Amino acid sequence: MITLAPQPKERAILIALAFGEYTKEQVEEHLDELELLTDTAGAITVFKIMQERYRPDPAFYIGKGKAEEIAQLIELNDIQLVIFDDDLNPTQVRNLEKLFERKILDRSGLILDIFASHAKTREAKTQVELAQLQYMLPRLTRAWTHLSKQYGGIGTKGPGETQIETDRRAIRTRISKLKENLRKIESQHTTKSASRKDFLTATLVGYTNAGKSTLLNRLTSSDVLAENKLFATLDSTTRSFELSKGKTILLSDTVGFIRKLPHNLVASFKTTLNVVRDADIIIHVIDVTHDFYEDHIRVVEETLNELDAQKKTQIKVFNKVDALNDRNRLDLVMSNHPESIMVSAERGINIGNLKKFLTEIYEKHFSEVEIEIPNNESKKIAKLYELADVTSIKYLDDKAQIKYRASFSNQQKIKRLISEAS
Repeated sequence: MITLAPQPKERAILIALAFGEYTKEQVEEHLDELELLTDTAGAITVFKIMQERYRPDPAFYIGKGKAEEIAQLIELNDIQLVIFDDDLNPTQVRNLEKLFERKILDRSGLILDIFASHAKTREAKTQVELAQLQYMLPRLTRAWTHLSKQYGGIGTKGPGETQIETDRRAIRTRISKLKENLRKIESQHTTKSASRKDFLTATLVGYTNAGKSTLLNRLTSSDVLAENKLFATLDSTTRSFELSKGKTILLSDTVGFIRKLPHNLVASFKTTLNVVRDADIIIHVIDVTHDFYEDHIRVVEETLNELDAQKKTQIKVFNKVDALNDRNRLDLVMSNHPESIMVSAERGINIGNLKKFLTEIYEKHFSEVEIEIPNNESKKIAKLYELADVTSIKYLDDKAQIKYRASFSNQQKIKRLISEAS
C-alpha cells in the first residue's frame, strides 16, 4: 500500500480595511471571521493586518506604501497566500500579484473555493461551478497577460486577445449549459414541492455556524451532518417532524448565510434557496453567544429580502444559551426580541417551548375547513384538489360537500376560487 504524505497547509496573510461605516472593532471581527473561512479552506493564518483609510486605493486596495511593507513581510515569513476581506477589481489583483509574486484571493473567491470543496451532490456542484464561472468571467484578462503583449514584427503577433475571447466564449457557453441544468433541477424541485402541499413547511435559516443542522437533528431525531465549522451544510435537507398526533410539518435546513456573500452565489443557489421562499414558516436561528449577533440578524434579514421571503411568518430562535454565562446578555436579547425563544439545540434546553410555539402556528395555518361547491363546477373541484388535501367529499343532489386541509396561503387562494363567478 502506498501512503501519501499530507500536503503542507498554505501560509496566509489576511488583510482588511477600516473605512466608511465600519469601526475598527467591526473590522477586527470581520478579520476573525475571515480567519475561520481561511481555516475552513485549509490554510493557516500567519498574520492579520488592518489598515484605516478614507476609501480603498484604486490601484492596490491598500496604499502602495503599505503594500510594499507587506511584500517584505511575505518574503521574510514564507507566505504563499494573500487574502483580502473585500472583493478586488482586476486592476488591483494584477498590481498586487505583480508586487507580491504570490497568489491573491479576495473574500468572494475564498468563499467560492470553500463551497466547491464542500459540494457533494450534483445540484450543489452545478450551482458552485456556475457561481465560479460568473465570478471568473470579468477577471479573465489577468489570467492571459502572458499572451496579450504585442511587441510587433514577424512572429511576435501574439494570440492574446483572440485567446481571451475564445476563453470567454467557452465560459459563456458553459454558463448557459449550467443554467439550463439548474432549470431542469428547479423543475424537479417544483414537482417535489407540489407533492408537499398536504403539509405545513418550515425552513431553518441563519448565519453560518448558528446551529441550524443541530436543531434539525434535535427536532426530527435525524443525523444530518452538524459540524462546528462554516458552511458544513450546502444542500437543503428536509425531514418530517411530528408536533403531536396528526400534526406533522416538514422541516428543512439549508446553507448558512454570511456577510458579503457573493451575489453570484446567492443567484446560483436559487434552486436550493427556493425552499426558503416556498416555506410557510421561517425559523431564524441565531448564535446568542456571538458578540456581533445583531449584525448576523441584519445580514440574514437582508438575504431574506433578496429572496423575497421577508414577509413570511418568522420565529427568532436564539441558540447556544447553555454556553452563555452573561445573564445581562440574555435579558438584553429578551428585551429587544420579546417574541423570540431561547434554546440549546445541543442539550435540548427549552425545545418544548419551541414545539408549543410551532403547534400554535400550525393550528392557525393548517386548519380543516368544510365547503360546498355546485356539482357542475368540476374545474373548481379539480383546482381544490391541487391546492389542498381533500380529506372527504360527499356528492349530494346538486352540490359537493368537501372537507379539506390547506396552508394559510392556499386558504386565501381557495377563498378567491370559491368566490369567483362561474
